[in-house]
Amino acid sequence: MTASGRPLRAIQQIQIGQVTSTESQARDTLARLASAGYEGIELNGFMTRPTPLFVRALTKAAGMPVGRGGRLDWPRLVAESGLSVVAVHEDLGAIESETMAVAARAAGFGTRTVVVTGMYRFDYGDDSAVTRLARRLDAAGRALAAEGMRLLYHNHTAEFRRLGSGRAAWEVLVEQTDSDAVGFELDCFWAVTAGADPLALLDRFGERVRLLHITDRGSRVTGPTMTPIVKVDSVELGTGNMAVDAIITRSASLHVDAVVVETHKNWIDGSPLRSAEVSGEVLRRLLP
Repeated sequence: MTASGRPLRAIQQIQIGQVTSTESQARDTLARLASAGYEGIELNGFMTRPTPLFVRALTKAAGMPVGRGGRLDWPRLVAESGLSVVAVHEDLGAIESETMAVAARAAGFGTRTVVVTGMYRFDYGDDSAVTRLARRLDAAGRALAAEGMRLLYHNHTAEFRRLGSGRAAWEVLVEQTDSDAVGFELDCFWAVTAGADPLALLDRFGERVRLLHITDRGSRVTGPTMTPIVKVDSVELGTGNMAVDAIITRSASLHVDAVVVETHKNWIDGSPLRSAEVSGEVLRRLLP
């Protein structure tokens, strides 16, 4: 958050993984982001240190290529760029087993926010499993708080599966976690993809949301098609059909710390940086 109280304009590191594999690439990319009006960056633990081939393969298979920048000196590169680190993504298991190390890495980047990036091989349709996850998040949040950190949870689509109770798993996680221990990073694209309404979620749970992820949702298909059905994907802010202006304006009124742009593919001109610049124009308009 800026001194004036508005959210920082930020970007997720995953978007620039392909153009930060070398030090010169990373330096140029970060400088270009700053020139485009970005003030912050959200980092991923697995992209700021050497990444096992298995992890890179999993993220690539999920449509999130991470590049080969894990051996770079990210604390120095980010500091030189002038960008603030708004948070670092880590997995819950690492937070639980290496709390002090995770906190120290985050502190080394100048942030006190650690984000759980969702659960792998987890049944979000199981009431008991979701309740146990809430307890784990509470415990991890308290452990991080003892190290001067705070914990946020980031959603994808699975959290909006319906439980036997009829409620969505995300709703249960918000209600069953301690607000002093756990906050949330609402990813609007995944919420909309799952059929949820980000504005309704912000109206109901906004005080728990400390970071906002956003990209627009639409299609790049041009010209005639065989059928009226076209593929829907992430697109730059202002080029799709999500209520981007209303969502960002609402999040600003809730004083979230940052609005974070994140796309993994389908970039305009095939360029993650050109995509960031187009979305950055919208952020500058809405968050002057």
